[in-house]
Amino acid sequence: MSALAPPVPAGMATPPPASAPCPLRWTVDAFHTANASGAFAGRRPMLIHGILLEQGPMNEPHATALEKVTEVMRLAFGAGWRVRGQLPLVLGQDTDPLPDLAILPGNSLHPVRSHPTTAALVIEISDTTLTYDTTTKAELYATASIQEYWVLDLNACHLHVYRNPAPLSAPLGAVAYTTHLTLDPNDSVSPLAAPGSTVVIADLLP
Repeated sequence: MSALAPPVPAGMATPPPASAPCPLRWTVDAFHTANASGAFAGRRPMLIHGILLEQGPMNEPHATALEKVTEVMRLAFGAGWRVRGQLPLVLGQDTDPLPDLAILPGNSLHPVRSHPTTAALVIEISDTTLTYDTTTKAELYATASIQEYWVLDLNACHLHVYRNPAPLSAPLGAVAYTTHLTLDPNDSVSPLAAPGSTVVIADLLP
């Protein structure tokens, strides 16, 4: 994963001159405008706290897992839920992680006209980004009050299940998930928002 430096879109404010170079922070609006213009063609960017990060090309196991997870989640949640793959999830003025999967109430045939700002369940598929997904992104989703976050580890064939976000002690000033389960392929789990459904971990793996 590396910092991405595409052209700056028109209308983005340039920081005032300083004694030393300073980073140019992106907004979600500028990020989406640049993306829609094709500035990131062939790339997989995300915006985290105003910084553009590139995830690199998607390999075949990741693509297969994404396809399988999407199908399993559609069956598990059923009607009345939107299953959004690698689409905007706006978590602030400067953050859109474009998660592999975000599941939220609604009907994809009648979507709202703005990007969602929360989800019942977020899923990331990890092959080269496990540490980032289980630290930085876990804190990001916990801070956004997303009640359940899954990380599918393709290398170890584990599903990490994070639940119950809560503030840490005052000096730390952060929010974290207080429950972390590590499940093997033979294990199963029921999403908090779909307690009547059972997902077998092996069914998610490529």
